[in-house]
Amino acid sequence: MISAIVLAAGLSTRMGKSKPLLPFGSRTLITHIVEILRETPLDEILVITGHERAALEKLFVDSSAQTIFNSDYAAGEMLSSVQIGLQSASLQSSAALIVLGDQPALEASVVAQIISAFRDKRGSVVFPSYKMRRGHPILIAREHWPAILELRADQTLRDFFRGVSPDAIHHVSVNSPRITNAN
Repeated sequence: MISAIVLAAGLSTRMGKSKPLLPFGSRTLITHIVEILRETPLDEILVITGHERAALEKLFVDSSAQTIFNSDYAAGEMLSSVQIGLQSASLQSSAALIVLGDQPALEASVVAQIISAFRDKRGSVVFPSYKMRRGHPILIAREHWPAILELRADQTLRDFFRGVSPDAIHHVSVNSPRITNAN
């Protein structure tokens, strides 16, 4: 089982508006992202909320996606949202796909490639890569979750990645420069 943790709790201070709630076609950016994830071999979708909690939760009332509130969202870093997502994921989950809530160009085919690489045991941390540049989403096997959960509030996921053996990391080469977010 693989869980998606969709990060949608941030304040969006640089943009001034909640990026996940921005219009995207006939829906919002966050509902667009969740719809793409539903087209993939994921078993669970967790949307981590914070800022604009009520508006985000309303979008998923009748949905298979579950919302989880991050009460520390105002701290400004996404680490607390990742940690809450890992703590909330199903006990049967063997990995979590960390998905940015502001990545409109997310492609189901890229997600499927990442999951396939993990299931083929090519790495316990799997990144998409375009022209040797890492992107998102990132898959992290359960064996690494304790190290992430132990990170302090003043740390980031980069601190975790620095401690991961290079042998555990796999880069899936994708033909899409759109693996970066909307920042």
